[in-house]
Amino acid sequence: MQEFLLTGFYSKVVLWLEKNMFMCPSKKFLHMDCPGCGLQRSYVALLKGDFATSFHLYPAAIPILMMVTYLLLHLIFKFKHGATILTALYIFCAMIILVHYIYRIVTHQNLT
Repeated sequence: MQEFLLTGFYSKVVLWLEKNMFMCPSKKFLHMDCPGCGLQRSYVALLKGDFATSFHLYPAAIPILMMVTYLLLHLIFKFKHGATILTALYIFCAMIILVHYIYRIVTHQNLT
């Protein structure tokens, strides 16, 4: 699947994203990972079609993407219980981020 996705203009965009990632201020100045470290690389892996690597780098990447998609749909269609669902999705994503960050601290993992 990666060969199909990485053709033409799409591959140039993915390569540009890989070369132009933002430097994490926490990593740069404090020399330690922040709770968001790995998100950019996770989305690049997702764009390449590599779901396993994306999940390994940042488990909350796909739920965050789903939450943002639902938010945009809610802004357009005004779902009846949209705010409640968004609150639950936000808490779910925050818990994944927190648990993953604590796990990385306890196991002394460094993503770079």
